[in-house]
Amino acid sequence: MSELRFTLADVAGVRFAVSPANETVMSMWALSDPVRYAVHLSWIDRARATLRRPEVAVRVRPLVELTLPRRWLPDFLTPAARPGAGMAEQLDQIAATPPDVVVQDLLATLPSRPLSPFGSALLADPRGLLPRLVDAVRIWHDEAIGPDWPRMQALLDADVAHRAAQLAEGGAGRLFEQLHPSLRWLGDRVVSDDPFERDFDLRGRGLALNPGVFTDRRVLWNLLEDSLPAGAYPVRAVGRLWERAPAPPGDPLARVVGAGRAALLHLLETAVTTTDLARLTGMSAGNVSQHLTALHAAGLIARSRAGRHVLYRNTDVGAALLRAARGA
Repeated sequence: MSELRFTLADVAGVRFAVSPANETVMSMWALSDPVRYAVHLSWIDRARATLRRPEVAVRVRPLVELTLPRRWLPDFLTPAARPGAGMAEQLDQIAATPPDVVVQDLLATLPSRPLSPFGSALLADPRGLLPRLVDAVRIWHDEAIGPDWPRMQALLDADVAHRAAQLAEGGAGRLFEQLHPSLRWLGDRVVSDDPFERDFDLRGRGLALNPGVFTDRRVLWNLLEDSLPAGAYPVRAVGRLWERAPAPPGDPLARVVGAGRAALLHLLETAVTTTDLARLTGMSAGNVSQHLTALHAAGLIARSRAGRHVLYRNTDVGAALLRAARGA
């Protein structure tokens, strides 16, 4: 069990960001355990084919060795993401890790498993071998994550908008109590039901929270004394990530409102952005907007704003129509 202790400045400093580096690194876990990550099977099949290409395999090998099953990740590989940070900026963060921090983070993983051959070599020569590791992360992102990144980012952005609204409406207590079942908010601290046994004082630095496509069972903390504290938590509605046709064949609702609008109603049982809907359905953003305007005018969906995001969700009338169609 871990505890994160907050000051008022830390509560005010809670912020959300999407981390392409986290997704790139943690995606390796899915390759080694497809049963656990069954929701990503379509991506796993493509990614494994990519990793079998000799020119990719040899360059990605350092990352593979540091993300083997049942091994803790060295914290420097998953730096806290700042809002708007892209993959290039996060790669620069990893590349700028001081050698003593690389050594410290590698040694911290030893309770889980002994170091791999590359891990041992990196421990002995962090300055010389860190560029090879950064190159491995870059290649894996370009080859395996990049082609699907717009779809992943849409889901992650929608989660950030939802959590930001929770924080604005209900404060830190509501946010952390609903972020994950393993978390409890005790007024001045978060208690996390995990095996890491950390007792960490944020000391006014705030906390970066990153939703994760490949973060599945618990919140993973990145708590260093000399960098921004961060936590990666499982993204909402990850089962929708690879959906293309949410409306079932022969959907009776489609015969009434049209296939496109029916598809959107099936997806709007939770709040979703226009961008997310376009990625999930394959429709253009303009086409999605037209359908949303018609559904909103008919009273079937509602819209709300969370920061720079506009979220859409079924109204009670829309939900009742959807239930009736599914029961037909």
